[in-house]
Amino acid sequence: MSHIAEWKVRLHLFEEDHTTKARLELDTGTNKLTGHGTARCAPQDTDVPEIGEELAVARAMEDLALQMKRAAYGDMRPASAPSLPESLKPYPGWLDTGA
Repeated sequence: MSHIAEWKVRLHLFEEDHTTKARLELDTGTNKLTGHGTARCAPQDTDVPEIGEELAVARAMEDLALQMKRAAYGDMRPASAPSLPESLKPYPGWLDTGA
């Protein structure tokens, strides 16, 4: 069975007073999720906007990834997959090659 999909992602970055915020919006066509991330420059550190952007975006991606896992595991319940309540560990048969 072949399947092709296109998901749209938008990234918004905001910086003010040594704080960078990222909002990452994912539109799958059937679901919309938004991840948020923040990075703050310590007062003793040199303000390098690129570092703040990288950290804020990485944190927004982590937030979005967690939401995507929850959505996927929720979608698996009606498909008769074994349930792992309150856990984000993969279900049997679904490999998670990450750490």
